[in-house]
Formats: sequence, structure tokens, C-alpha cells
Amino acid sequence: MTEKAESPFYLLVGLGNPGSAYEYTRHNIGFHALEEWAKKKGWSFKAASRLQGKLAQGIFEGKKVLMLLPMTYMNSSGESVRLCVDYFKVPYNNIMVISDDIMIDFGMIRVKPSGSSGGHNGLKSIEAHIGTQIYSRMRLGVGDRQHGALADHVLSRFSEEEMKQLPKFLDRSVEAIEVWIKEGIVKAMQVANGRQEEKKPEQNVGE
Repeated sequence: MTEKAESPFYLLVGLGNPGSAYEYTRHNIGFHALEEWAKKKGWSFKAASRLQGKLAQGIFEGKKVLMLLPMTYMNSSGESVRLCVDYFKVPYNNIMVISDDIMIDFGMIRVKPSGSSGGHNGLKSIEAHIGTQIYSRMRLGVGDRQHGALADHVLSRFSEEEMKQLPKFLDRSVEAIEVWIKEGIVKAMQVANGRQEEKKPEQNVGE
């Protein structure tokens, strides 16, 4: 009898910078989204030096899931992702990268099956190291800067009001992650992206 081939891993990558100095900065929201899901599932992140990151893993809906937090700093995130993809032989269409996005308002989520880096250095690094743009990504809105340098904005901490909203924001990102694993990218896009459209205020005719 031929042995049944093992199902491939799903890989979730949360982008951010290591160290307490960067905790709850806008650039680290990808870290916090995965940390939130790991906490809900009772999974623990452990140092994985061979992957240059921290790794948590478990079974969700009968599927093997890896969660990676690169410890390389944002601009070199692709080094850790490449090592993880090679070690666990993860198919590219089973990868989702979670990152911050300054082009959309705080609290908004955008899920896509592929695309460009949009100038995000972490996504640039991943694309350079795995050689493709064809992997799923979840962009979490951290608000556009009004003044000053981009680096200062993304490395700034969330405001007091944003911190109050952050738990529900992260819960919605976790929901979209689970839908992606269970039902695929199209359904995840409908759940995450569509919800934002519903929240837009209606305009009266003639406005």
C-alpha cells in the first residue's frame, strides 16, 4: 500500500522588529496579530535560531500551521522567511504575510492573494529572498502620517485611543487568518475587505 503524502504546512509570517523598544509601535502590528492568535490557541513562540526567528506551531482545522516572527529586523525579514520555507518545504500559495500599512486608516484590513511590496521594506525583503510576489498578504492599517518622516511615524507607538481599539482590531485580523486557512483567500478577502465597505457612511443624494 502506498503511504499517503503528508499535507503541506501553512505559514503565517508576522512582520516587526525584535526587542521591547519596538513593542506596540505601528511597524510591529504584524507581530502582535500572530501573538494574539497564538495566545488564543494556547501555542507558544520559541526561539528558532536556525530560522533566525521565533516559531509557534500547531494544528488548526486539521491543518498544520506555522507562525513565524523574524528576528532579523524588518528590512531583512526575507532571510528568516526563506529559511523557514526551505526547511518546512512550504508552498508559496500557503504563505500569508501580515504587515502594517500606512496608506489605510487605523483599524482597516486588506487581504490580497499577491501584489507588490508597496514600498514596505519587509515585503521587499521577502520578495527578494523567495523570488516571487505570489503569496497572500494581510495589510493592517496603522494610519497615514500627517507630518514628519515616515520612519518616525511607523516607529511611533499607538495613541491611547488606538490602544483601546487595538484588541478588537487584532481579533478581526485573527478571524481573517482563520477563514484563510479554513476556506481560502477569496473568502478571507470577502470577510476582511468587505466588512470595511459596510462601515462606510452612506451619503444623501445631492451631497
